[in-house]
Amino acid sequence: MIENATKGLLEGRRLLLGIAGGIAACKAVDYSRKLKALGAELFIVLTQNAARFVTPLSVAALTSSSVHLDMFEPDSSSAMLHIELARKADLFCILPATANTLAKVACGLADDLLSTLCLSHGRPILLFPSMNPVMWQNPVVQANVRRLKDVGHRVITPAYGETACGECGEGRLPDWPVVREAVLKALTPQTLRDINILISAGPTREPIDPVRFISNRSSGRMGYALAQEAARRGAEVTLVSGPVSLEPPPGVHVVSVETASQMQNAMQTLAQEARIIVMTAAVSDYAPIVTAQQKLKKTFETLHLELQRNPDILTGLTSSCRPNQFIVGFCAETEALREHALQKFKAKGVHLLVANDVSQKDAGFDVETNRVLLLWSERPREQSGPSLRQEEIVVKELPLLPKDRVAQAIWDKVEQLAGL
Repeated sequence: MIENATKGLLEGRRLLLGIAGGIAACKAVDYSRKLKALGAELFIVLTQNAARFVTPLSVAALTSSSVHLDMFEPDSSSAMLHIELARKADLFCILPATANTLAKVACGLADDLLSTLCLSHGRPILLFPSMNPVMWQNPVVQANVRRLKDVGHRVITPAYGETACGECGEGRLPDWPVVREAVLKALTPQTLRDINILISAGPTREPIDPVRFISNRSSGRMGYALAQEAARRGAEVTLVSGPVSLEPPPGVHVVSVETASQMQNAMQTLAQEARIIVMTAAVSDYAPIVTAQQKLKKTFETLHLELQRNPDILTGLTSSCRPNQFIVGFCAETEALREHALQKFKAKGVHLLVANDVSQKDAGFDVETNRVLLLWSERPREQSGPSLRQEEIVVKELPLLPKDRVAQAIWDKVEQLAGL
């Protein structure tokens, strides 16, 4: 997702960050700066070996954070630094976590400040291993990883690729998006844990010929933000995505489609296992009846295309909705937003409708912010529909917000209405 949209997500959070002695300590300093940019207050602890790669002074200068190296720092204001730091932290992360660090934590050793903190913290630790691929696959290291998970710590699998030693395999410190999402997930209440959620996002493309198509301006950002937030809350998320230029959210299974027909088939199949369905995709309303097999030549002054209406995917999903399913619909308008949203809420049969005016420059398609209406009714869905009176529909207007904040508000409302 766009980095600007995530600013402030860690505002008011205190992170205890351990940096162990591996070459990835250099990358950890960059990640520390990015965590700071998200609003976190950092307390950083280096091991003696880490200080061979990055100095405490450089880390402190680059992160504007307190940096500690020794249990018994002569200029420390605390006689029990390992207790004070442990009590301050909302989350304790170690990156990189070397093979030596994993072994110490797994065995409960406490021979320096970082390993002692692992015992005095008393809560789950988020570890990001980084090492040579052969070391990572070593049975002893893997046994330590299993032990760490058994006692409640979370170990993020290293990334695959070329490591500093020139070998290729699992062992690299994960890229920043993976680290960011792991931290955010660890600090997010797991209110959607293990719930199967299906989300559609982005536009569809209806081919005219091999090089031209009918589509729309949807960027997919809102759907991707919803998928990302649901994954942070512990959900099992499947994202059916039309063609977009966004990176898949970490921890989300992405099914790529292009046409409305392909999206319909994917959504109908995957809906059978979904507890919650969110239809954010901007599906093309019409498609050419005939698709030319070769590129159409610029022969005539005018070109007439005969179009046929695409199936209404959302209506199809609501018509086959199971009693335990919850369905969220989206609608994009360019005028009379409230009136059209009220009509669509009654017509579509959804539990929650999200409506926005895409004609605004700061909301809707291809921007980082959105301003939406949320519509729902206190009546059971099976009693809703065209017979609903306007006073039975609740309409809540959200202010202009980054799309990740809109996603949070939507999921808060879904959890409330679905009784999660």
